[in-house]
Amino acid sequence: MRIDLHTHSTASDGTDTPAELVRNAAAAGLDVVALTDHDTVGGHAEARAALPAGLTLVTGAELSCRLDGVSLHMLAYLFDPEEPELARERELVRDDRVPRAQGMVAKLRELGVPVTWEQVARIAGDGAVGRPHIATALVDLGVVGSVSDAFTSEWLANDGRAYVQKHELDPFDAIRLVKAAGGVTVFAHPLAVKRGSCVPESAIAELAAAGLDGIEVDHMDHDAPTRARLRGLSADLGLLACGSSDYHGSRKTCRLGEYTTDPEVYGEIVRRATGAFPVPGTGG
Repeated sequence: MRIDLHTHSTASDGTDTPAELVRNAAAAGLDVVALTDHDTVGGHAEARAALPAGLTLVTGAELSCRLDGVSLHMLAYLFDPEEPELARERELVRDDRVPRAQGMVAKLRELGVPVTWEQVARIAGDGAVGRPHIATALVDLGVVGSVSDAFTSEWLANDGRAYVQKHELDPFDAIRLVKAAGGVTVFAHPLAVKRGSCVPESAIAELAAAGLDGIEVDHMDHDAPTRARLRGLSADLGLLACGSSDYHGSRKTCRLGEYTTDPEVYGEIVRRATGAFPVPGTGG
């Protein structure tokens, strides 16, 4: 089985619609794909309706969190999307995305970049606006060569000149809320140092003690020594070691299925979840 547990659609900051994403996942030879848009489940219904035969959909979201001033992302799988407390927190994060993005546009303009809010909003469309949309605008303006080039201290990284903080969950609260909604939590790209500051391994141990289920080990932003280090850490802490592409369509260079999760690890995620079940494709 080929299993990719971290992808994004136009419901947040990907370039594939949810329907296109599941069709592309099947074409890429995947057996299982998780749709994990940022702080939203808005793409799930369309993905379900378009799910090709032979492909299984795992519903999820990537939750924006912050610990001791450091931003981090928590992948949540197979939770009940109607659970009110978790739904309320997702809404708070989403509601803060527009003023936060407008603040980054204002900072960029102060730095001499002729970006406009109208340009960013047009790029985001109906998706949950985020830094990748602003980064795309910078590419279109010729300020940077690629989306990834915008995520530096010069521009949009967590310590960047144009960075603006948004409402984010405490990760311990995120774990509690997702578990209460019957879901499973995996710390996304925990040592992606090129994105900015990362939490220390001691914090990962504390999250594990609080009920974290796994960490994303195999990811494009982890080099081989980092992946080996995280694999050892996951074994030491009793965490599931996951792998995934973090696919964003044409917005990033990663391919669907570039990194995958072991079928036994996927099986354990499904076994632990009680809020929702994987959706088998029937050729929609």
